[in-house]
Amino acid sequence: MRLNPAKCTFGVAGGKFLGFMLTSRGIEANPDKCEAVLKMPSPGTLKEIQRLVGRLTALSRFVPKLAERIRPIVKKMKKDAPGKWDAECEQAFTEVKEILMNPPVMNRPISGYELQIYLGVSDTAISAVLTQEEPSPKLIYFVSRTLQETETCYQQVEKVALALLHASRRLRQYFQGYQVVVRTNHPVAKVLRKPDLAGRMVGWAVELSEFGLRYEPRGSIRGQHLADFVAELPITGSDQWSLYVNGASGRQNSGAGIVLEGPNGFLLEYSLVFKFKASNNQAEYEALVAGLGLAKDMGARNLVCRTDSQLVVGQMNGEFQVKEDHLLKYFHRASSLAATFDKVEIQHIPREQNTRADMLSKLSSGKEKGQLTTVICQVLLQQSVECYALTSTGSDWRDEIRRLIKKQEDGQSVNSSDSKKIARFVIIGDDLYKRGFSTPLLKCLSQEEAQYVMDELHNGVCGFHYGRRTLKARILRAGYYWPTMEDDTRMFTQRCLSCQAHANDTRVPPHTLHSITSPWSFAQWGMDIVGPFPQGQGQKRFLLVAVDYFTKWVEAEPLASITAMQVQKFCWKIICRFGLPKVIITDNGRQFINKKLEEFYANLGIKHLTSSVEHP
Repeated sequence: MRLNPAKCTFGVAGGKFLGFMLTSRGIEANPDKCEAVLKMPSPGTLKEIQRLVGRLTALSRFVPKLAERIRPIVKKMKKDAPGKWDAECEQAFTEVKEILMNPPVMNRPISGYELQIYLGVSDTAISAVLTQEEPSPKLIYFVSRTLQETETCYQQVEKVALALLHASRRLRQYFQGYQVVVRTNHPVAKVLRKPDLAGRMVGWAVELSEFGLRYEPRGSIRGQHLADFVAELPITGSDQWSLYVNGASGRQNSGAGIVLEGPNGFLLEYSLVFKFKASNNQAEYEALVAGLGLAKDMGARNLVCRTDSQLVVGQMNGEFQVKEDHLLKYFHRASSLAATFDKVEIQHIPREQNTRADMLSKLSSGKEKGQLTTVICQVLLQQSVECYALTSTGSDWRDEIRRLIKKQEDGQSVNSSDSKKIARFVIIGDDLYKRGFSTPLLKCLSQEEAQYVMDELHNGVCGFHYGRRTLKARILRAGYYWPTMEDDTRMFTQRCLSCQAHANDTRVPPHTLHSITSPWSFAQWGMDIVGPFPQGQGQKRFLLVAVDYFTKWVEAEPLASITAMQVQKFCWKIICRFGLPKVIITDNGRQFINKKLEEFYANLGIKHLTSSVEHP
């Protein structure tokens, strides 16, 4: 390599490099480029507006939320927009000039310390700033982009995720080389782990999962140039859900009816059949407990429950005292479920306003035997407040995953290895799920639950004693996961007595080939066709050959064409000369497996054998 001394500079405090000023303070904007924008008059034509936007784009690293600031100027570049400079454009131009008069100084991040990223979202643009707060606050990069027309229709959480995705693509070298902490008060981490993501959100979640990002809530933001990222998006209130419940007690059976109404026209009807004796008050409480559990599973946070039972409403609202012991259990159970919602209101309504739930509750006690209904009923064999004996199951592998996820959601720091470990897990309700590659969500099981699932799929009603690989595949298709599936399915199938006794042994060791023996001379012949050869006298091109297995005697006859009749005549000549053979072995050619030829062998008592078919 040769260097031109005239173009080299050594031992200087700063200089221009790749359009930036590198000094001892950090990376600064090129003063020539800033001066060109500051001295530039207000544009009057479309070409001047394009020239201004190009100059500002070259300085986008040093201007926070540049895309949002120059949005009025960019609008003038569209074909359908008037190209005249107005007051809004002048105000945006003035704001950018004020920033470029004293542009911020960017710094190179220090290895071994974390990077923090703050996101900003508006109706028309997305922005981000990358900083390093330790050992001293430093600015590293400003990123911004204008939203496309279709992207402006995204939800606010989707825009926040899009801003993070755009920053990861622009600043990929920083995301790969450092631990990046996302400072935001929006539930981006929970949204990206949800199973019911839209198509684009699934791709974004997979793309962001490779960086091992850590999400923390925003604290106090220090720095003059970070003031634009302080404002947060307004958090909208949760939608209100309506729950109608009713219980009915009959002579033969009791039941409950539940109607759950949600946003966007959501409607769910549910009917319960009790196989135990229950009074009217117990049936009303059973309906309330089942309805609250159903609303919890559907993700409702703001719930209004309506029932026509004055006793249940009065006891739940504290107006009546619970005196019966059997109702006290239901009261505590319903209160614990109600505490899981952000807001729950229990109201009393007349029976006339609760007709649908009342009809669902009477499906079990009112319908005749053999009558068909269009509502699916669930059968409860025992009360929902029955107590069970709990046994200790030892350590559960899911506890550590839950602890790390809750620690991350609470804003506490999680190291890079743990963050990658829990990247594909999500907690929904009280259950832990894992996002699979071929399925959207897999429920995580304990060892006891895994044994039950394997037994049902292998030995159950629909089980066919599958092998290790098939059993594992069926478990994944059924929507279950645990980390030791490979070893557990192998050990389970090996310990199955029926499989060991009746399964095919697919790994039988090979044996050496042995020759076919013949008991006496001319008792067993092998027959085949040789050719075609060059055409000879009488247009004969083929040779029909028969070999005796005992004496190795060869009989051959040239033929012009090979047919079943020619083979029969050839066999008759051998029979007339050497006697009746016991076995004739041929391949599977059409000339040898002809129906008339088989009848010829059968009449003479000759056994016809064919060689194995070869599949290349």
